[in-house]
Amino acid sequence: MGYAHDVPARSPTLGGFRAAFRRPDVSLAEVLWRWSVGATAIFLFLFGAFEYLSSLPVTSAEILFLRTKQPILVAKAIAHIFRGNWNRGVAAALLAALALMLLWMLAASFGRMVTVAGLLDCFRRNASRADSAGIDSQPSATVFRSLFRLSFLRIVVALGAISGIVGAAVLAGFALPDSDPNPGTAFLIFLFVAAPAGFAWWMLNWFLSLAAVFAVRDDEDALASISAAVALCCERAGAVFAVSFWTALLHLAVFIVATSVVFMPLALVGTIPWRVVVLATAVIALAYFAVVDWIYIARLAGYVFVAETPETLPALQRPDPTPRSGIPAAPIPSPATAVDRDELILGDLPHLATET
Repeated sequence: MGYAHDVPARSPTLGGFRAAFRRPDVSLAEVLWRWSVGATAIFLFLFGAFEYLSSLPVTSAEILFLRTKQPILVAKAIAHIFRGNWNRGVAAALLAALALMLLWMLAASFGRMVTVAGLLDCFRRNASRADSAGIDSQPSATVFRSLFRLSFLRIVVALGAISGIVGAAVLAGFALPDSDPNPGTAFLIFLFVAAPAGFAWWMLNWFLSLAAVFAVRDDEDALASISAAVALCCERAGAVFAVSFWTALLHLAVFIVATSVVFMPLALVGTIPWRVVVLATAVIALAYFAVVDWIYIARLAGYVFVAETPETLPALQRPDPTPRSGIPAAPIPSPATAVDRDELILGDLPHLATET
């Protein structure tokens, strides 16, 4: 019976960060698709808000109330301006939300297909396994369909979580009657209903995002990819948790640093122009989002490392001198005794076999 010493594989967290450093194009692709969706959302919000406000009719009396700068009169004027016009604003907001969700599903599918394929190619080239195993890292139409369905499921889960939080707020409102309000009870009701909804969204969204790795790697459908993600978490729970923990810790550190830095221009609002404050805040926010996207790619690369690398690397197998049969195995011949002394080529050279 042979035996082998198992050599533990490298750290998946370090492997993920190493891949993120070696493939900056993957991080750039992640930034491009995320920021494209974000810029489109901001543009639609500003455009819709200005168009909606410009369509509101304002009478001379309402303008007079607004110019008084009295809080009560201003509030009454604003309420009268928006009266009867909420339906158009809500309809426009719902239409814009549906368009943004569709755009996000398309961009997320294309972006994740590119980023995961790039990370898989990076690890397979490092391991020199792509040609020997006959693996094709080029995504197919099946991969895009699987990623699109996973993105759709992520939106459904997010909408379910939002509905749960809104329902928690409604239930908490029943504990605040006008006659005898109880804020403490209302807060506990909201917490006990909203917290499970938020946790369920976080877990399901995380599993769906992890399933994208297997959709690209194995060219599987959405259900099979989710099953593969669950199997990986069961088999390699320690490695997956390590990648998630260290990247989350780094994300928290970056958030604390960015929050501390962004308060510096805000503290100088009265001494420097407000345009400079807005520009500095925007630059800090963009730098923070870029670093966060890079950390996300490092975490995703860590998951790919775990999925592509076995838990232990077997060492050279050696024969056991005492097999189960009880008969000692034949000794391994040494290089000296392995040479045939009766060989005619070596017969003319004495002591050559022992010298070799």
